[in-house]
Amino acid sequence: MKTKIKKTYNILIRILILAGTYGFLYKKIFQGKDWQQQFILFRELMERPGIKILVYLVVFLMLVNWGLESQKWRYMIGKIEKISFYRSVQAVFAGVSISFFTPNRTGEYFGRAFILDKASHVDGILITILGSMSQLLITILAGTVSMLVFVPRFLSQNEFFSGYLYYGLVVLILIIDLLLLFLVVNVQFLSVLRDKLLRSKLKKFRKHLAVFADFRARDMAYVIGLSFLRYLVFTGQFLLLLKVFSVPVPVFDGIIIISLIFFVLSVVPTVAITELGVRGSAAVYFFGLWFSHTSVMSDSILIGILSATTLLWIINLAIPAVIGTLFVFRLKFFRKVPQGI
Repeated sequence: MKTKIKKTYNILIRILILAGTYGFLYKKIFQGKDWQQQFILFRELMERPGIKILVYLVVFLMLVNWGLESQKWRYMIGKIEKISFYRSVQAVFAGVSISFFTPNRTGEYFGRAFILDKASHVDGILITILGSMSQLLITILAGTVSMLVFVPRFLSQNEFFSGYLYYGLVVLILIIDLLLLFLVVNVQFLSVLRDKLLRSKLKKFRKHLAVFADFRARDMAYVIGLSFLRYLVFTGQFLLLLKVFSVPVPVFDGIIIISLIFFVLSVVPTVAITELGVRGSAAVYFFGLWFSHTSVMSDSILIGILSATTLLWIINLAIPAVIGTLFVFRLKFFRKVPQGI
């Protein structure tokens, strides 16, 4: 009887995930949009010389991006359960689907962990969070370093960012970045400190922190390296789309601005459906500062920036979310775990 109930609950949760994912996609992409006109404009864009290959390259890099993430998760989750690369891909894409309607894509942690057959779900969630922290670390490092380059070039007239205050900002950022890097690389210390960090009321949770003991510095160096490669991939995608939509920004300046946009996205609480608006606002703000010091941002350039931001969101998140719905029924939200959770 209990087995039948678990199966029923599993099916119901999967159906709710599908409904939530497609509902959010419809509301953001299709509702209230003149997609016939949008399709005509996009088709005209694709007919321009050299544009089609650039768009195809961006789509290919989306597969590279999530392939790197799948390899990273497979390597990390291998500490508690060995899985194939294909199964890791399923978990990653299913996680994207679930994350679509959760704040800051936190549902991704649960979506991946529930594909495991034997290992503890809690351990799987903690490992997935650690993987996300490694990606967040790269975003913070790139964003804060870019800030140190961006501020003296485009905000030097602001008294807050001038003189000794700027140098103080440099020192503060370097200290914070080095501290974050040290903590992530040496994450195994969390398992050593678990008895001091958690009180008796959370005693049952303490054993799960032991999972961090398996991640040595060399393991985290590999994980951070894959995170850095992912960062290079979606930064390259953004640069390619700016070229597609004829936004005239040099590569170096584009990298600096894109790093700041990703940094803002990492610190501002969002849901995937509202994230697109935050992306657009951040892109317009930072690119607007750049154009105000170099040239004039025309309406066509503004549209190009917003179009590049929107298409990147569709390719890197909306399409993977649809792909992920194909694997949602592989998730096991209720199952018997031998070691207990």
